[in-house]
Amino acid sequence: MALATTLANCLNSRNSRFDTIRHPYTLSSMATAEAAHVPGDRLAKTLLLEDDIGYVAAVIPSSHHLNLAAICAQSGRTLVLAHEEEIREVFKDCDLGAIPPVAMAYGMHTYLDDALLAQPEVFFEAGDHQQLVHMSSEQFADLMVGAEHGRFSRHMM
Repeated sequence: MALATTLANCLNSRNSRFDTIRHPYTLSSMATAEAAHVPGDRLAKTLLLEDDIGYVAAVIPSSHHLNLAAICAQSGRTLVLAHEEEIREVFKDCDLGAIPPVAMAYGMHTYLDDALLAQPEVFFEAGDHQQLVHMSSEQFADLMVGAEHGRFSRHMM
């Protein structure tokens, strides 16, 4: 599969410099990091959250757990993880579980954990379960302009 259309349009509109990495089919972010031979701290994982107002996305390293209380405090909202059916509806051009971090391109408020920006490079899903986008952290920061920054994840033990 090629890049998700929305992602490709976003990368092109920002003149992003990136390459792609193919990897064996995986169903979890940590399995993806292992299969692609990339550090979990450098692989962005996108989680879709919701409340009565609507959806938001949280982008954290795949080696981290979301601290839901922290993102609720930062957003001032009572958020919960969205259901799989809703994720399919929002990210129509992506496979379930292969959501790229540019949720702003899908029209939603996005929160970016600063732990990702501390890395020299970032990898993220291209919209399927067999391809990652790879770019420098500077390029990633440029791509994620408009995302709200914060600390709302913790490293898995």
